Amino acid sequence: MTIDQAIPRLRECARKMNEAYGRTVFDEWAIVSLLPDRSRLLDYSGPRREEFASQFNRDLAALRSSLLKGTHHFGHFEFARDGAGSEFDAFMCVGDGLYLMCNNLYTTMAEIAKDDKWLAAQVPFVELSEKFSSSPVTYTA
Repeated sequence: MTIDQAIPRLRECARKMNEAYGRTVFDEWAIVSLLPDRSRLLDYSGPRREEFASQFNRDLAALRSSLLKGTHHFGHFEFARDGAGSEFDAFMCVGDGLYLMCNNLYTTMAEIAKDDKWLAAQVPFVELSEKFSSSPVTYTA
């Protein structure tokens, strides 16, 4: 799928997660390319568009080792339980060198997961993962 095809799926996932949780789960959603010589922000939804790229390396702290450890299968995702503030809470591999970065600027995954509604809110995220597993995003600069 293309990035333009992926974006509505992301927005729909966010809507369903928020609906199931009863409030915002992630207030930042971004697709980034981490391909050599093509690292860039491809799509962003959230309150700090201007700061996002310049703070990316710092905000990656809680997920850095797992994200940069090697190749991930399409649809693979991980959560950081204790990423605080602008540190990313989750990533998902959506294509070759392409990642969805998710974050809640106001709370941690540990706090989010304490609410029983978190179990239901995960369902749309897993469904999104399955979509990218079978139809990854392709990107050409």
